Amino acid sequence: MKIKKTRSIVKKLQRELKKVKSYKEQMAALTDEQLQAKTKEFKQKLADGKTLDDIMPEAFAAMCEADLRVLKMYPFDVQIMAGIALHKGYLAEMNTGEGKTLTATLPMYLNGLEGKGAILVTNNEYLALRDAEEMGPAYEFMGLTIAAGVKRDESEKFENDEKKEIYACDIVYTTHSALGFDYLINNLVKSSKERFLREFNYIIIDEADSVLLDSASTPLVISGAPRVQSNLYETADFFIRTLKEDEDYEVEEKNVWFTEKGLEYAESYFGIDNIFAPEYFEIYRHLVLALRAHMIIEKGTEYMISESGEVALIDASSGRMLKGVKLRGGQHQAIECKEQVEITQENRSMASITYQNFFSMFPKMSGMSGTIYDAKDELYDVYGKKVVVIPTNNPIQRVDCPDWYFSDSKKQFEAAIRLALKKHDTGQPVLIVTTMISDTEIISHLLVEKGIPHSVLNANNAFWEAEIIKEAGQMGAMTVATSMAGRGTDIKLGAGVKELGGLAVIGVGRMLNIRDERQARGRAGRQGDPGYSRFIVSLEDDIVEKGTDPEKLKKYIEGKRKISDRRVKKIVNNAQRINEEVGSTNRKTAKDYDIVLQLERKLMYDTRDMLLDGGTLEKDRLIAIAEDNVDAFLKDNPNLDGPTLKRFLLDNISYSMDREVNVMDYKNRARVRAYIMARVEKSFQEKVATLNSKNAMDDFVRISALSAIDDAWIEQVDYLQQLQAAVSGRSSAQRNLMYEYHAEALESFRKMEATVKKNIIRNVLLSEVRLDKKNKLHILLP
Repeated sequence: MKIKKTRSIVKKLQRELKKVKSYKEQMAALTDEQLQAKTKEFKQKLADGKTLDDIMPEAFAAMCEADLRVLKMYPFDVQIMAGIALHKGYLAEMNTGEGKTLTATLPMYLNGLEGKGAILVTNNEYLALRDAEEMGPAYEFMGLTIAAGVKRDESEKFENDEKKEIYACDIVYTTHSALGFDYLINNLVKSSKERFLREFNYIIIDEADSVLLDSASTPLVISGAPRVQSNLYETADFFIRTLKEDEDYEVEEKNVWFTEKGLEYAESYFGIDNIFAPEYFEIYRHLVLALRAHMIIEKGTEYMISESGEVALIDASSGRMLKGVKLRGGQHQAIECKEQVEITQENRSMASITYQNFFSMFPKMSGMSGTIYDAKDELYDVYGKKVVVIPTNNPIQRVDCPDWYFSDSKKQFEAAIRLALKKHDTGQPVLIVTTMISDTEIISHLLVEKGIPHSVLNANNAFWEAEIIKEAGQMGAMTVATSMAGRGTDIKLGAGVKELGGLAVIGVGRMLNIRDERQARGRAGRQGDPGYSRFIVSLEDDIVEKGTDPEKLKKYIEGKRKISDRRVKKIVNNAQRINEEVGSTNRKTAKDYDIVLQLERKLMYDTRDMLLDGGTLEKDRLIAIAEDNVDAFLKDNPNLDGPTLKRFLLDNISYSMDREVNVMDYKNRARVRAYIMARVEKSFQEKVATLNSKNAMDDFVRISALSAIDDAWIEQVDYLQQLQAAVSGRSSAQRNLMYEYHAEALESFRKMEATVKKNIIRNVLLSEVRLDKKNKLHILLP
């Protein structure tokens, strides 16, 4: 999207702003009761056929006045413009400190008037709870209900009734992960009474770039019953340790694959003729997992060993340790094996969805961030969303200084400390921002050596981080933090700090992308305050080591050869550009992989909803399904004999046998088919007679069908998670990986459909079922 187009959007927003402002005096003249009565008036207008766009100017003006009376804050013109953009479905870039929290009250109020629910999601529980608590009184003043969908203590969970109450509110503040998991859980319930979510309506995503881009490829996965623990992890790990790079496997950026020689070696090692054959799927899957664990998943950047000796994942965008989160498809267990710690149980994936597909389900989605314009093209391609840059309320006074470049990290850290001390000596507050948790520890150690008191935030606890980061703008404060620590919390300047030049931000290391760097710089110079920022980078930055051959840089890092700042700049910036391109490619690949699951998920969830909402399978449909099952059985058994037929009958139709099955001519296919279908009819009529109630029979069939669907769907989701990892290791064979994945996924879905049909009939015909004296249904599924 070109700059001209952005300007034209801003002009439209300014025209809408004038309409809102035209109501300002009228709203100010109203009593509290009259202002509150506007909500009822707006709802009536909507009921009479008016649209949200029709009432937007007046509704925004009413909420602006409510914000002033309740929160003692009247939104600035630029905040009203941003609110209009959010209502219109844009992704709005608002500079740090421009008041995104207050801005959101306007579109949230407007869209909450429909009674369909308006949801705001943000990065962590602290921000969701804070914003709901601080903004809530204004919504309540205007007669709308509001709730937070998270708790401060992550270990505390809401009951279903509590969730139903929360999501029934007009306004909900929550986190993206909590909402995503609630969606998956809502589609695993066994009865309509257990459902708690309404149909999706309107959503605002705070820190939208972090959610829609940085976290987009990581799927939300609900794990269920553990699978049988594999004994292949140790064997695969040992095998991988014997391989030679460029001979047996090749690595390029964040991808690794076996060469033809490596595959031949694996076939020889395991004594098999074709490692891609279906019967060797598990062996190949474990080899791919072990190869990835050793060659591309890095300790210290992507995971760490916790104090308790467990493999703990690290969130790349925040540096946070992800508690309780594991890599899927056995990858976590492969890393545990590599690190020689206890291998945890590999659980089945019961339900899964990526943020890309999840947020695309909302009819009306918008978002805001301080750093989203740089990713405008990808956001439009993936989500069909346009980005608009909202002007700042006051001109930016921050001084963004040119980067400093060094050949090695020792000089880099020394320069950062010198600059920090120079600023600190004047009383100017300093915020040192690093890319990695380990770097915060190095900086902290150097500051301790200099005798400088300081706070360290390495993104472990969002609640106390926010309290500390608030104080980072006080006179003489020295704060060390990872790039995401305390994100979403304003740093306000203490008395006398403006005269010293405001907050000084010193960035150590080239960050994963330009957006993260802009976010770090944006910590200083909020709302027209003065500020200072400078980044200090080197050839030993993590992003350079990942994206460049370290041997080529060794001579410069060790000082054996000199290198110009210009050359360092080129190498470092090129590494960042490659990382951004790889990230974009990975997100596109993740979306392509998830297309299959998305289509299948919709079909399965729609079917579940139909059943939960009272739908059932009538007798004619059940008989047709049974006929399909019988035809498939006969096709699979061209040389049918007595024991095979008896086994089929006992496993699928009836636990009792009659004499006719022993004297039957098994070659007479029509006769056999007619006999089996007669047994189906008899078993079905026995169930009808037992229940003696059409409603009870419908409920029984509904529960039988749900159970069959859920069991098969869990297996399918779990298989696709494993298949994705296995297919990614086939690059050596010069194959179209996405085509292969889609083909195999489609084939597995067809098998799943057959399994569902088989199990529906099996559940209906073989279950033990009865009605008690209170007409309550009791079912014991086979």
